[in-house]
Amino acid sequence: MPLRTWPSLVIACLIAIVAAVVVTAIVGLILRGVGRHRQWPAVLTKRARVPFRLFLAVIVLWIAVALTLPPDVPADWRGVIQHAFLILAIATGTWFLAALVVFAEDLGLARYRVDVPDNRYARRVRTQVLVLRRLTVVAAVVIGLAAILLTFPVLQAAGASLLASAGIIGVIAGVAAQSSLANLFAGIQLAFSDAIRIDDVVVVEQQWGTIEEITLTYVVVHIWDDRRLVLPSTYFTTKPFENWTRQHSELLGAVEFDLDWRVSPAGMRAELNRILAATDLWDGRTGVLQVTDATQGWVRVRVLVTGKDAPTLFDLRCHVRERLIDWMQRYSAAALPRNRVEIVDTPETQVPSSRARSAQEAEGRLFGGSPEKEQRASQFTDAIPVVQDPSRTDERAADPADD
Repeated sequence: MPLRTWPSLVIACLIAIVAAVVVTAIVGLILRGVGRHRQWPAVLTKRARVPFRLFLAVIVLWIAVALTLPPDVPADWRGVIQHAFLILAIATGTWFLAALVVFAEDLGLARYRVDVPDNRYARRVRTQVLVLRRLTVVAAVVIGLAAILLTFPVLQAAGASLLASAGIIGVIAGVAAQSSLANLFAGIQLAFSDAIRIDDVVVVEQQWGTIEEITLTYVVVHIWDDRRLVLPSTYFTTKPFENWTRQHSELLGAVEFDLDWRVSPAGMRAELNRILAATDLWDGRTGVLQVTDATQGWVRVRVLVTGKDAPTLFDLRCHVRERLIDWMQRYSAAALPRNRVEIVDTPETQVPSSRARSAQEAEGRLFGGSPEKEQRASQFTDAIPVVQDPSRTDERAADPADD
């Protein structure tokens, strides 16, 4: 049977597909046999099985078509077929290489567990590896697209002009995508500056939660009530926030009471010791009861306790608060807060009569109220008498012409 015929082409393609499936199965069996008691073969098979099978199928099909393609196919179509297989090989090969890199990153993550109490370093490594994974995928896609585009002769000829204008295009793109680039670099900075990590307990925008995801452009905070707060990466590089697990996961918390002055701090302290000794929420580092204030009719009692992490500490604080309230209601009711009111009886005062009140008011007046004051008032209010000069009257009588 001639090699370069259409039936030979079909048979060669079927054989190539079967060979790809068989080789993939054999490689999988070898990996399972080599790592029978290990987890990495299963992880590698999960990550790379599909891209490896597609890449192998494209390669063997390319070889089969190149060997059995009939000679009556036009040269232009031969070039198109070869170019299509080249593009498929680049795409599947890039996918396969990216899967291998992700598998290597998974091996690194498996060495660092985050479900242990002291997991600060593990959370740091996990955050950096996850960001590197996203960078790897993006870089693989960009390199694969660039390799595919360079297979076109038109783009190869235009490469020189594109490189010549790359400076201007870079400036324009930088100005246009300033915020996006800022978030991108902020995401990389967060991954390697150790400011926040996956599962860190933070307080942002007056919300308490844990860092659930760190991407190249945004950060997802899992709030305590199962909401998700999505913030740009630049938020954590430009604004202050609280990180409760920056150095370690152990935390110190307070429980405060405003109680009556008759409270017994020694009794409360003994009850606190019994409560802490009976619960596994307490890590044994700190358990203190102190009277921090005693003003304005209240005594403020503060309890300091520690827990291995933030959720455990919150449960411990609620447990201590509940048990101490129950203890005071049962055995120390005098310690419960009270408001005191003092009632004072004042003696009755005699109300003066109207005549006495008039006399008292008259004593304070300048005119009136007594004969002397009445006489003084008449001197100011009576008509003033006019006294004429007798000599002046005689002169007016002697000279009537003046009238």
